Amino acid sequence: MKKVLIIDDENRTRELIAKMIDSFGYDVETIPEGENVQSAIAAIENHQPDIVFIDIQMPDGTGFDVIRSIEDKQFEVIFITAHEEFAIKAIKFSALDYLLKPVDTSELRAALEKALSTIDDRKEVSQFEALHKNIQPNEKRRLVLKTQESVHVVELDQIIRCEADRNYTSFFLKDNKKILVSKTLKEYETLLSGHNFLRVQQSHLININYVDRYDKKNGGAVVMKDGSEVPLSPAKRDAFFTRLENL
Repeated sequence: MKKVLIIDDENRTRELIAKMIDSFGYDVETIPEGENVQSAIAAIENHQPDIVFIDIQMPDGTGFDVIRSIEDKQFEVIFITAHEEFAIKAIKFSALDYLLKPVDTSELRAALEKALSTIDDRKEVSQFEALHKNIQPNEKRRLVLKTQESVHVVELDQIIRCEADRNYTSFFLKDNKKILVSKTLKEYETLLSGHNFLRVQQSHLININYVDRYDKKNGGAVVMKDGSEVPLSPAKRDAFFTRLENL
């Protein structure tokens, strides 16, 4: 039986989430315990859970502080948060999971099922290291890209462009490396907005900082500094040239 630890500073919230999980009928033991950083760390060390649902905001710190304090992170983590845009983006950049308050039953079930399916996978310390960097306001953002074989931690200024391939996205990096990830380009467009990335065509998202020139021949194409050519959609022309002017 897998152990599911639920950490939140409100006893009512812990008990509610535990009841919701119990109602799903999975072979898990719910442990609603841990209301602040100190008691949360003690609960993790005491129970050795397989899955940890943890609130971000606590009276004496954050859920991030708790996770950072645990050396051997052999458990799945699902953060619970209110609408804290910065924290949510940091979690998404680090390819970790989260739930919004108030917790929705179907979203909780989906998060639990996903965690149960990946419990036996080897936990990557690099993901949590990236999270620690991503929650620091003045640190460079690091994007965690998970493939079937590896977990890559990539600084945004190393990404030249991204290209859609159905439900997959290919990342083309500065060192000529290519990484294929099983997420849609739309997800990365949303995540990378505000970081000098622009969707210039349905299948292409580019890092504006790596644009070499605009070539008018063959209907118009954006030539990147690695020599690759990306088609420019007529609907994106104005946005593209405006972004270039503002560099």
